Amino acid sequence: MPNELDEMTDPVREEGRNVHVIDKQVKVTTDWRSTVFQVFLWFPFIIPGIIFAIMKIKARSYLLALQQKIQHDASTIDNYQQQRVTILQNTAKLLDKAISLDKDTFTAIAAYRSGSYISDADRNELASKLQAAEKSINIAFESYPDLKAHAEIADAMRQNSYLAQEVTAARDVYNDTVFRWNSDIYAWPTKMIVAAKAGYTTRIPFTVSAEIKEKADNGVFF
Repeated sequence: MPNELDEMTDPVREEGRNVHVIDKQVKVTTDWRSTVFQVFLWFPFIIPGIIFAIMKIKARSYLLALQQKIQHDASTIDNYQQQRVTILQNTAKLLDKAISLDKDTFTAIAAYRSGSYISDADRNELASKLQAAEKSINIAFESYPDLKAHAEIADAMRQNSYLAQEVTAARDVYNDTVFRWNSDIYAWPTKMIVAAKAGYTTRIPFTVSAEIKEKADNGVFF
């Protein structure tokens, strides 16, 4: 059945390169054909309607379980990112004692130490801003070679690097689950009808920043 997602699932392409990822949630909707289909199942026989009702109950349970998995996977990413916030904040404090660190960097990192709910869009924004803060710290770190001998700073940078790798692994798991969710809620008729009635929307994948994408496409590393 045609739907809005069909027009949006293929990323915009330019010169054969992927340059955009959907960054908004799309609500699942059904039209009159789904209504006619469900009414037709009850007439002239009742059994098909009963069978479909049972299928919808199972589909609802499946989507609820999948939704819980998304929340679990998202929580894993959030936990690692919050740990990165703490590590980067501590690193900034250590650097600030040794050199005059950009105050905007220090303030930006401290602002992310909230335990509040993080939406899909906020999660991506936080990752991008952490990358920017990390870049500022690395610039300061490289500008003062003597700091490399500072054991606490070196250890903090290693911890940050480890957590960044954990975030990468966690977001792969999260994106796999999001992909399954975005596909399943548009699986007509059963899951799509259930998703539309429940008011479900697509989920936004965890993406890298535009700067990282640009470096991956055009950067010279060797």
